[in-house]
Amino acid sequence: MKVSAIICAAGRGERAGFGKNKLLAPLCGAPALYHTLKAFDADCIDEVIVTYSPHDIGEIRALCAPFGYKCVQGGATRSLSVFNALKECTGDIVLIHDGARPYVTEETIKGCIAGVEKNGSGICAVPVTDTIAVARGARICEVPDRSTLFAVQTPQGFMLDDIRAAYERAKDDGGAYTDDSAVFRRYIGEPALCEGSRENIKLTYKSDFAAIYPPLNAARGQAAGIGADVHVFGREQNYVTLCGVRVPNDCGLIAHSDGDAPVHALMDALLSAAGLDDIGHLFPDTDDAYSNADSMELLNKVVSLLAGRGLKPLNASITIRAERPRIYPHISAMKERVARALGIDETRLGISAGTCEKLGFVGEGLGIEAAATVLLEKTDG
Repeated sequence: MKVSAIICAAGRGERAGFGKNKLLAPLCGAPALYHTLKAFDADCIDEVIVTYSPHDIGEIRALCAPFGYKCVQGGATRSLSVFNALKECTGDIVLIHDGARPYVTEETIKGCIAGVEKNGSGICAVPVTDTIAVARGARICEVPDRSTLFAVQTPQGFMLDDIRAAYERAKDDGGAYTDDSAVFRRYIGEPALCEGSRENIKLTYKSDFAAIYPPLNAARGQAAGIGADVHVFGREQNYVTLCGVRVPNDCGLIAHSDGDAPVHALMDALLSAAGLDDIGHLFPDTDDAYSNADSMELLNKVVSLLAGRGLKPLNASITIRAERPRIYPHISAMKERVARALGIDETRLGISAGTCEKLGFVGEGLGIEAAATVLLEKTDG
């Protein structure tokens, strides 16, 4: 089924104290809303509609443009904003999400969709861990059973026809609805819960922007690594090997192995991220077993070594510097080979190539240099 998503961004967020829409305040180097928009740039979402206030139309449209998201003017309340956006949705299922929850993951989004497919609704929530008290004035009058309490989050998912009909009936009833599940519950039926995440926090106060939450950058169990390598021309052969691909050239690269500099840089990046010794220790050039070795086979060994430690690559970036040969026509084949070896989709691998503008030993045409960065994820908890 086609899935639409509504991101609510038309509020002012006055409690945050920024003097403007809190979603446009900086978070980890970008407006907070950017991270929320990026989270919904996923294969499981077919269209995204973002609500905005007239005060913020320019900035929000600029943030949405690279993603191709549609912008819809919101109303005086959250409910009216959602109602306006629902009119533009074309999916079978719709997820409604607060723009102030930038830490939502693709796993949570997919779980919400699955909840709608199974139960007709999916309300992301987590069990309450604190004791909740009902008070009158300054005195506790009731303490509900904590095992029955959940903290409700977004996204909240519904069949589009159901939630649109509910909001149509709610728009003139004068009710004060704090979320979409309340509207659904009043006019359609009891909504079903699905698994949320404790990291899917809502940015409410200025202190929430200052706090460090892991999912955006150095997420749980993730580690970054950098590697570099150089090789000089001089081997008597009519090609160089780069990322496992033979690229025609008037000579090869001098090395104990096949001289695949970008793969060597990539292996060092992987080993560095894992806190291990570099390839000089793992595959020493004093060992005849690695004479003329296929570097792609060595890469497979490194990936297997990391897998044994519960680590897997999430993404990688490789840059190659050479005056010759021309590398660009071969990058597609390089990406296919390296991505397969790393066990990642080609969209998670970048390979770029350029010259050194006649500067240095590379610029003088004496050899090739390469650098790589990787991000690893712990897989065994």
